Amino acid sequence: MKVVRLGQAGLLFRTESACVLVDPYFSDGAYAVSGVHRKKPVPSIAWDLRPDLLLITHDHVDHYDPETVPAFVNETTSVTVLSPDSVWRKIRSAGGNNNFVRMEPGVTWTEKGVSVTALPARHSDPYAIGFGLEAEGRRILITGDTLLDLGWKIPERFRNPDFLFLPINGRGNNMNAADAASLAKAVGARHAVPVHYGMLDDCSPDAFVCESKAVLEDGVEYEI
Repeated sequence: MKVVRLGQAGLLFRTESACVLVDPYFSDGAYAVSGVHRKKPVPSIAWDLRPDLLLITHDHVDHYDPETVPAFVNETTSVTVLSPDSVWRKIRSAGGNNNFVRMEPGVTWTEKGVSVTALPARHSDPYAIGFGLEAEGRRILITGDTLLDLGWKIPERFRNPDFLFLPINGRGNNMNAADAASLAKAVGARHAVPVHYGMLDDCSPDAFVCESKAVLEDGVEYEI
C-alpha cells in the first residue's frame, strides 16, 4: 500500500486494485468562511487523480469542498462515495453512475479489496465520522476532525493500528498536539501521522511530541 498526504486532512491511498481519496481540499474555498487563504500549494498530482472510492468525514469546506469534489464525482464518473448524512444529502445530487453510501459509526463497506468502517468522532458537525481502513494486511485509522475521547469506541481489530492519521491544530473542535499524542498512545498506534496543520493556520508538526510520530511531506508518495 502507498499513501500521499494532500494537504490539510487530504489523503490518497493506493493499493494494487484501488485508489482511495480522503477529504480532498484543493481550492481556496475556506476563505469565504474564515477569511483565511490557503497557505500551501495544491499538490501537483491533485487534479489527475481518478479515485475508485471517495471518503468524506464531515461537512466542512476543507473536508467536503464543493469546488474540489465535482472534479472527481460528476455525471461522467463511477465512484463509490462514503460519507456521513450531512454530506450524503448534498453530494448525491452529483448523479452519474456514482454510488452514494450513507455511513455512520459501525457501518462497513468493502470494495476492490479495501474494507472501510465508519468510526465515531466528537466534532461540531454532529454527523462527523472517522474511518478505519483494512487492505493488503494494513490497518489504518483516520480520526477525521475530532476532540479527544479516551473512551473512543472503535472495533477491537483497529487497536494497535499500523498507521493513525489525526489532527493536531487544536482549533475548530479538533484535538491539539498534546491531546493527539494521548490518543496515539491510548490506541497503541505503531505510526502516528499528524494532519490538519499549516494550511489555514501556523501550527507545526513540531508541536506533536509522540514516540510513534511519523511526519509525511505533502505530495510525496510513501510505501506503507
